[in-house]
Amino acid sequence: MKRLVRIAITGPESTAKSTLAHELAEHFKGIFYPEYARQYLESQSTEYTYEDVEAITRKQIEQYHEAENSNAPFVFFDTWLIISKIWFQWVYQREPEWLENQIDELPIDLYLLCLPDIPWEPDPLRENGGEERLHLFGVYKEELIARNQRFVEVGGLGEERTRNAIRAVQSCLRS
Repeated sequence: MKRLVRIAITGPESTAKSTLAHELAEHFKGIFYPEYARQYLESQSTEYTYEDVEAITRKQIEQYHEAENSNAPFVFFDTWLIISKIWFQWVYQREPEWLENQIDELPIDLYLLCLPDIPWEPDPLRENGGEERLHLFGVYKEELIARNQRFVEVGGLGEERTRNAIRAVQSCLRS
């Protein structure tokens, strides 16, 4: 039985994470889990609470376990628990006590950290453009480094970004 390779696409908002996760899943014939926060908030309201973010985070954990029970060679998560942790801290200055444990117990093999090198695309569900977008990129990077996580920064426009991400995944597989 082949081992599932777990890849999380992360980074600040409007950095093509969703597009990239979907394209990578197609390229590597893996499972793609879209950003659940978007699905959740589109069905609720653009206003959200601490409890909403907690429900979104629990769904990410459920998706992880679902992927673990699949026969797919790869799984691509559009965002992951580290983003949830930072979001809890950014918005509420606190996080659920169980979250740290879940981050530690549910390993990711590779994080693709999307650079904010593409234009911001306004969207009713997006927050934190401009300088905050750059700041959050740094926060995400610092968190990955502090946790000693394997990650590659992915930049470029359009197909170049996809090619860069494919190379990063292929490099991960070789090592």
